[in-house]
Amino acid sequence: MIVMTLSVSVGQTVSVASSEIALVEFVERKLAIVLLDLIGSTRFVQRVGARRAAEWLQYHDRLTRSLMFKFQGREIDRSDGFLLSFERPIDAVNFALLYQASIPAKTRLDTRIGIHWDVVVEVKQDEIFTSGGAKSVELEGLGKNIAARTMSLCQAGQVLLTEEAFQAVKNRTNHWTPPKTRYVCVGLYRFKGVSEAQVIYAVGQTIESLQPPPSSEKVKRLGGPKKVKSRARDRRLMEWVVYLNWRLSILIIIAFVVDSWECLSNPLFRDWWGLDGLFWWVDYLIPLIEELKQWMRK
Repeated sequence: MIVMTLSVSVGQTVSVASSEIALVEFVERKLAIVLLDLIGSTRFVQRVGARRAAEWLQYHDRLTRSLMFKFQGREIDRSDGFLLSFERPIDAVNFALLYQASIPAKTRLDTRIGIHWDVVVEVKQDEIFTSGGAKSVELEGLGKNIAARTMSLCQAGQVLLTEEAFQAVKNRTNHWTPPKTRYVCVGLYRFKGVSEAQVIYAVGQTIESLQPPPSSEKVKRLGGPKKVKSRARDRRLMEWVVYLNWRLSILIIIAFVVDSWECLSNPLFRDWWGLDGLFWWVDYLIPLIEELKQWMRK
């Protein structure tokens, strides 16, 4: 006979007893759930072959696990990526940022990462099952599904967080947090199978990694900013050139018109220099300026 108690509080352990097997434990815990996905892994295996792909993916996995241990993470599952858990949300975020900044450049594999902070149920299997290949710890609950939907929304190289994860790390950094890390709300999304709409945030160091993702197969975008702009203090040289180019052009044109007004307002001068095609509107502007002067004298 199997006995279960489902009404448990966070941190409480429940055992399932059986006359044929030992104990299976259910523990509710609040964790940062991280879903890391290798984009196009199936195409990669088809392209290079199973043996070469296995060697290369093992290289990726060793790099990922080394970084995970650095932030006291825990591997729950591994498929086309990883399901990980962290006890502290800031560790999950720092892991994700440092992963995206270093490992894809070494493996040449595009990845995406979703992070959610929620209460989940840890299922600890008995060693009779793990000896047959079962995982020692599994995670169950809606939080895992929300993390998966968040990850599916990501673009290549992006890290996305749910509202719960963002609030847990808001204004929190440590010495591992990369400089110029920025959080941006990228919109409101409806996840398939989840009743409430989700506010999603992007975290990153480049303006490209902070752009709002479009709808996907299982996620519908409901609203939010169309584009995220870089902050003045974060702009690189070429971004400043683009930002200032058209503004300076307008100022130069205005300065030229003001300085040459007496000449430009003369139709004969414009016709002589072939400028009538560019400054034909001056003849319409002169009456308006005169009316404005009269109004200001009153």
